[in-house]
Amino acid sequence: MTTTKNRRDTVASSRKRWNESGLALLFLGPTMAVFALFSYYPLYRLVYFSLYRPNRNSFIEGADEWIGFSNIWDNLASETFTAALWVSAKFTLMTVPLGLTAGICLAVAADRHLRGIKIFQTIFSSTVATSVAVASVVFTTLLQPENGLWRDVDWLSLNKSASAIRAISVVAVWQNAGLTFVIVLAALQAVPQEIKEAARLDGYGTVRNFFSVTVPMISPALMFLAVVLVVNALQAYAQFEILQPVKTAQPLLYKIADPDGASTISTRAVFSLGLFGVTILVSLLQFNLLEKRVHYGN
Repeated sequence: MTTTKNRRDTVASSRKRWNESGLALLFLGPTMAVFALFSYYPLYRLVYFSLYRPNRNSFIEGADEWIGFSNIWDNLASETFTAALWVSAKFTLMTVPLGLTAGICLAVAADRHLRGIKIFQTIFSSTVATSVAVASVVFTTLLQPENGLWRDVDWLSLNKSASAIRAISVVAVWQNAGLTFVIVLAALQAVPQEIKEAARLDGYGTVRNFFSVTVPMISPALMFLAVVLVVNALQAYAQFEILQPVKTAQPLLYKIADPDGASTISTRAVFSLGLFGVTILVSLLQFNLLEKRVHYGN
């Protein structure tokens, strides 16, 4: 009897596990399918086109020409890739720190219980509702070399590579400040007032209270913003395409999109892998450097 009962319990337990596994697959299946279709398969195709030169006269993968890993090394070491990567790096360094700082300052200024402060909060956060394309078109009226309102400001000229990056950075900083403002303001309002009051009773001044108490409390939000803004800057494209009448500054994603059709699909695939690798590397570096400074508890 005991043996029969144990067998029945084992069978019932096994059926329960199978039912739970089937239910889990039922819920995870659509998500896994979307990931496979829009993430993993495109990544596989990038690697494939980096190693093969496609035969446009055939739809069979085996008919494509093997060009090997040398194609990857040669393109990543090319002057085109390094120059575009340098433009993306400069754009990132120009936009992320300024946008982050401006957004934090606006959030601190707006975190007050004053009459009419909601109006300023709405104005400061309005850039979040503006797409990159719309913002670029708006700033074109200011920066256009022929009849823009800022056409006489030489250091914001769109006709030169160095000044074009600065001009385009203005648009990115404007948008980054709005996103930073919204997230930091929400983080500031979540900080318990009791902690701030306790710090004041301990003799902390306004500045010390902010850097010693408030910043650690909102550090998860700051880390999130640092990572997201860097990734967005490395993948910038629309600003460079819309604002520049002459494409003097060309970031890495512009070379990948290749609107002029100057590069082969294998070259663009390698550049895409390069951008993917740089993004992952920079994100991991940020996590390693910032994770130790982030406080998740109260």
